[in-house]
Amino acid sequence: MAAAKELARMTPQELGRLFPIILKEHDERHFQDYEAEKRLLQKIFPAEAIFRLSHIGSTAVPDLIAKPTVDILLELRDGFDPTPFLPALRDAGYHPDRHPENPPPHWSCYKGYTPEGFLEKVYHLHIRYPGDWGELYFRDYLRTHPESAAEYAALKQILAKKFHYDRDGYTAAKGDFIRRVTEIARREFSGRHNPETFRNGQ
Repeated sequence: MAAAKELARMTPQELGRLFPIILKEHDERHFQDYEAEKRLLQKIFPAEAIFRLSHIGSTAVPDLIAKPTVDILLELRDGFDPTPFLPALRDAGYHPDRHPENPPPHWSCYKGYTPEGFLEKVYHLHIRYPGDWGELYFRDYLRTHPESAAEYAALKQILAKKFHYDRDGYTAAKGDFIRRVTEIARREFSGRHNPETFRNGQ
């Protein structure tokens, strides 16, 4: 795709200028956007391939300021190869990016980025095999502990100013807070998102 090639030729600094860190008040429409994109993904991937689809990230937490990006975790059943479906994802507007340093299949797919900037709707799709993923616990903790969500919001506002044109720096600077809260959430919601628990319908 021409747009993907043009973006691929940009330096991190150029990408940072084109796609700055912008935080917005929570928008309930993000839940609708997730459901619509979920239906699209269920058309691209066969039902027998999908283990679990989840809305993660700040747009999944009511009342939390966020980059207006809907993050989706797609867990494929063990051993299912997503590669044959990458062309359909590209046709749907996603730009797949493989992470060979992480356990397979671990693809990140980005939608809503153009050489002219953001589209109205932006999505990050994270493709993995089933796991007891920290993002699910972090989301649940912020949903049920508004004081921690408020602390996270304040941190993000500070970092958005400091790393306005540095997306990697912004993400890295949130790491300590996310790790700390995720550890607490794992203790409080122990095993909630374990694949075996999900398989058993608990």
